[in-house]
Parts: sequence; C-alpha cells; structure tokens
Amino acid sequence: MALHVVFVEPEIPPNTGNIARTCAATDSVLHLVKPLGFSIDDKSLKRAGLDYWQHVKVEVHESLDDFMEKYGDRRLFLATTKGGHCYTDFKYQDEDMFLFGAETRGLPRPFINEHQDTAIRIPMSESTRLRSFNLANSANIILFEALRQLGFPGLK
Repeated sequence: MALHVVFVEPEIPPNTGNIARTCAATDSVLHLVKPLGFSIDDKSLKRAGLDYWQHVKVEVHESLDDFMEKYGDRRLFLATTKGGHCYTDFKYQDEDMFLFGAETRGLPRPFINEHQDTAIRIPMSESTRLRSFNLANSANIILFEALRQLGFPGLK
C-alpha cells in the first residue's frame, strides 16, 4: 500500500527535503518532475544533511508529459488554489497520487482545467495576503488526511 506525492518542477530544495522526510516516514512514494530547481545528486544531498534520502522511494520524471504517460490512468488529485473541491471532500484510496506545482507558479492552468473534477484546495482565509500555503506544508496536510482516512496503514 502506498500513496504518492508528486512535485512538479519544484524550485526550493528545503520543500522537497521536508516532503522527502515525510515520504520516508510514511512509506509514501515521492515523484519529482523535471526541471528541478536544484540537484539531487549524492554530493548535494549529503551537503544538505539529507542522510535519510536512501530511505525515500523516489521516482524522477523528465517532464509532466512523461509522468502522465506512465501514471495518467491513476487517480490524480491536483492541489491548487484554483481547485473547486476541498481536500477533505474525497474518500482517498491506496495508490492515489497528489500533484503539487512549483512554488512560484503552481501547476499549469491548462493541466488544472483538464482535471478540474479532482482539483483540490486547502481552505484559507479570504482576507489573507498569502497566495498559498508553503508547498511542503500543503503536501503534508493532504497526505496525512489521506493516511488518516486509510487508517494510517503500516504506521504506529
């Protein structure tokens, strides 16, 4: 059993490092869709203190098109401020995939439009000046809701 977190073109290394740690701790799979705003080679990871990286199930994809070619038949949930559904509106299942866009621009608008039926958002105050929550925090919120619904499989 596994859930999948997909970061599409992440730009800020600590966000990816934070969710990588979560994925390792929850036996979730991390997908990184290029281009990446940083290097994930061994030297860079060690320098960043990511000594748990060997425990992360990670797949790197050359592009969003490549990712979709491989996983487009799966249940995909797009986390976006443009989502029409609250992230708690769905009953999540084993192997669901949660896609998050780049920190500065999110997921491509045409891609969101194609998947509007599973575009989810985290509620925020309308009076906030923030555009969105931090990427890693958003991924953690949604991932843990799915894990909660599934009864925290394999976790103690």
